[in-house]
Formats: sequence, C-alpha cells, structure tokens
Amino acid sequence: MTAPSVGLPRMHREAGERRDFLPDLVASIADLGGRIVVETGVGAGIGYSDADYLSVGSNVVVGSNEDAFAQEVVLVLRAPEESLHLMKPEAMLMSMLHFPTRPRRVARLVELGLDAISLDLLTDDVGHRIVVDSRDVAWNGVEAAFDVLEREWPGFAEPGRAPIKVTVLGAGAIGKDAVEAATKYGSLDRAERWSHVAGVEVVTIGRNLTGREDYMQERFARTDILVDATQRHDPSVPVVPNAWLGCLPQHAVVCDLVVDPYLLHESPPTVRGIEGIPQGNLDKWQFPPGDPAWDEELSGVDRSHRRWVVSCYSWPGVHAHACMEIYGRQLAPLLRALLRAGGADGLSSRGEFHERTLWRASLRAWVGRGAIPA
Repeated sequence: MTAPSVGLPRMHREAGERRDFLPDLVASIADLGGRIVVETGVGAGIGYSDADYLSVGSNVVVGSNEDAFAQEVVLVLRAPEESLHLMKPEAMLMSMLHFPTRPRRVARLVELGLDAISLDLLTDDVGHRIVVDSRDVAWNGVEAAFDVLEREWPGFAEPGRAPIKVTVLGAGAIGKDAVEAATKYGSLDRAERWSHVAGVEVVTIGRNLTGREDYMQERFARTDILVDATQRHDPSVPVVPNAWLGCLPQHAVVCDLVVDPYLLHESPPTVRGIEGIPQGNLDKWQFPPGDPAWDEELSGVDRSHRRWVVSCYSWPGVHAHACMEIYGRQLAPLLRALLRAGGADGLSSRGEFHERTLWRASLRAWVGRGAIPA
C-alpha cells in the first residue's frame, strides 16, 4: 500500500515566525513512497533551500501553498486557521490545534469534514506529552525576562544587592525547567557574567497556595520576576487577578510562559492566566507598562495595574532551528506510523504504541468523548 500524500506548507504568520519542518523529517518518511509536497521557500528562514528538500527523495516535489494544503495529510506546526478551506474533505491535518481551549476551531474542522491530530495532545500511555519543547519554552521565556530586568532595573548591577527573587507559578514540566533557567539568569552566559554578585532565589508555588490571596500578595511584594507556568483546570478564571500585580515592585517583570489567549466569546470563555497582560508573538514579546497593547479594549478585564511583561505565543520559535530539530525527532516515528496505517481510518485505540498515541490525539477521539456533538 502506498502511503498517503503529505503536504508541508509554510506558516505565513508574523515575520519572526521562521519555523518549518526540516529536510531530516522529510527524509524520515520519503522511503514510504507517498508523494511529499513542500511549499516553495520552506526552511528559507532557517537556512535551507528547496534543493535541500528535493535531494532527500525522488517523491519529494516543490509546489505552492495551495498545492501543499491539497494533500491527504497536511503537517504544519501552528494551526492554519486561514487556510483550512484549502484542504480536501477527509484530509488529515496535523498541527498544534489545542482542542480543549479552541471549541470554535474544533467545530470548524468538523464542519469542513476534516480529520485532524492535535500535536499538543500526543501523549504516552501515562499522559506525558511526546511532541513538546518545554525546555525551550521555559529557557527562552525566562531569558527574555532577565533581558528586561538587566536592562531596565539599575538595582540589577549593584554589587551589594540581595539575590534576585523569582516566583514560579506551576510545578509541571515547564515550571521545573523555568526553575532551572531562573537559577542561571535565563542563560549560562549571563550567569557567568554576574557570578561575582548574589545570585537568584527561586520559589515555586502550586495550586495549594495560588488561591491564597494573603500569601500571594505578600510573596509578590518580594518578587523581581513573576513566571506563569500554570496549567489551569478552569481556563475561564485567571490565576492572578490584575489587582495582585499592584503588589509587585515597580521594576518587576512578568514572564508569561502559558500564553493562553483571550477568547471571551467562547462558551466557556478563556482568559489569560494573569489578568490583563498583553499577549506577544515572534515579532514582539516585550511590553513596557506604557505599551499600546495594554490599551486593547477587553470587556470585563481589569488592566489597571501594569508591569513589564514578556509574552510570546511561540517561545520555542525564538531559536527556530533548534526548536524544529527537536520537533522533527519527536514527530518522525509518529508520522511514519500514521502513513503506514493509511491515515485516520487505520488508527485504533488498541493498536501498537504510536497508533494508540495518534488515536488519543485525533479529532475522532475528541468528538467520541463527547467534547462536541458528533
């Protein structure tokens, strides 16, 4: 059986979005024999040419954006909201689709008759994510926060200063990496440059304390960098009300690693984990208190208290090539398993490991659990 055709379109988002899947990933599936269509210019932002992709197999061709989206399986990192209409009914989309917090996106996929696998829901049999770059989420975000603190706060360079105090909300995989990154000023180079002064004190706070207003406000008053690495049970309620930001020192920096959007018109709505802060992207991830992004009108959202914020929808994309090397290694065996199965029809919740993993992350499984009407 010939494997389904695969399309790899580019992401035509902000100019800073340079992440495309690398030739190594294309090479890992080329031997299966299916047609592979890469959009012309793929990889250009991280140093690759069309020829680099064509060289991995005779079944690899270069086409337009529309050509890539016309294939039976379409693989693109960020959800291509604006291009779903280019896909054929019953085609498979593999992307970071975030089914739990994007009900309107799920409904659109169902309406168009598409199959889908949400890369962020690919987990092993005990629930650990398989396609994830949590280390770079944490390190790149914390590095950005220390960039701002070092540049904007004169106290950073005082020889006799106390240790910099970092508060990390959340103790999951990203929170743990954030703790390590914070102890090293967000970068090994900066840690070396400032090794002659007091270092960094990091405190991690879990769910048993984040709801304690008295404790949180007292802790915030002693915080230089506040890191949000939480995973909420209820995304309609912020972890940190905007009023609590007023307890932070004026020089403090808020580091947003979760970057949930405001989806106020969904049912239930999704709000930011830290109320009121702007959401950034790969073109802009630093926001001073006076930035116009703070003034976007959001009904019912308090934005009275403001501090420096670093926020990026795609923190791993700050160092694009390293990020895509990681994703490619993680995805290769899963993509091979999907193509060998012939697509969604060949997947089973009782299959071998990769098959089970793909099934759990599929739109079919999500709809079957009653997340939306079938």
